[in-house]
Amino acid sequence: MNSYSTASAPTRRTFLKGVAALAGAGVVDQISARAANPQHRLKLGFDNFAVRDMKWNAVQLIEYGAKLKVDSIFITDFGPFEKRDDASLGEIRKRAEDQGMQIQLGSWSICPTAKSFRKDWGTAEEHLRLGLRMAKALGSPVFRVILGNGDDRKSAGGIEARIEDTVAVCRACRNQSLDSGVKIAVENHAGDMQARELVTLIEAAGRDYVGANLDSGNACWTMEDPLRNLEILGPYVLTTSLRDSMIWEYEKGVAVQWTAMGEGIVDFKSFFEHFIRVCPNAPVHIETISGFTRRLALFENEFWTHWPKMEARDLARFMALAKKGKAIPEFRAPNPQAGQEYQKGEIERSIAYCKNTLGLGRRM
Repeated sequence: MNSYSTASAPTRRTFLKGVAALAGAGVVDQISARAANPQHRLKLGFDNFAVRDMKWNAVQLIEYGAKLKVDSIFITDFGPFEKRDDASLGEIRKRAEDQGMQIQLGSWSICPTAKSFRKDWGTAEEHLRLGLRMAKALGSPVFRVILGNGDDRKSAGGIEARIEDTVAVCRACRNQSLDSGVKIAVENHAGDMQARELVTLIEAAGRDYVGANLDSGNACWTMEDPLRNLEILGPYVLTTSLRDSMIWEYEKGVAVQWTAMGEGIVDFKSFFEHFIRVCPNAPVHIETISGFTRRLALFENEFWTHWPKMEARDLARFMALAKKGKAIPEFRAPNPQAGQEYQKGEIERSIAYCKNTLGLGRRM
């Protein structure tokens, strides 16, 4: 057994007692009393990757956010910004604020030895420094980055070596992060790190300037129940990229297909009951990436070569979800326009579900 910092899952009783104790400070039970005060709800927004096929620039994303009446827009790559100087970014910031929205910023790998690392923005440190500067100009309190993906577990030294390399880059930029007031939010991304491994990275780099971008869909790719992933990462969460998932068993293991919110198997009512206790200031960004299936060959011995520290209790919770799920069809867009409409449909249904069923978002 490894020793990691974890957060205990609350019971319904302890959750409600906590809400009652905090009622005077303005924290309400969003699930049971959604209508109490919209300004006390979790902020709701979307990740621009959800509508990636639209190829919208920042202004168009703001206009779409205004249409959806969201509180936050998570732009997780530099592409939508046609100009990256502080003055131009400041204009984008003001445009979003005039619509009642905040922009949060992200980009890709800052691990120089990751298989997905690209030198589009210079070295890993140069990339991170650029992102921190841009985030400050945009008014974003975070800059989202990733380590890599599941293939990095198979690289020399395994995921532990890639974590060390990422920590070194973060440490090199610590002073800029602290001076700018922008924290580095590392995502559990595409099967690279389980929650405990991301905690290890954050603690090694320093919690004073590094935290987590929680991705509930990616948790399923590392055999984690999204609620369990939140229980471990919750105290470290700065921001989010969330989606629902359908999980089911197949002959070689477990299959995962990401879905629109409310159309998978994740218990998001329990999820957000815990969320509001441990990370109430983190916005809820929906990042729907639906239509395809990832298969995890858990029943084959060689699969576990790259997961030597998987905890039995966490795997048991994941398998319990899989036993409740069912296979669902994939989606193949017959043409680009159909793909665009599919993506917009996924995110719009998800935002509506979050508002109307889960009681999230401050703008109705």
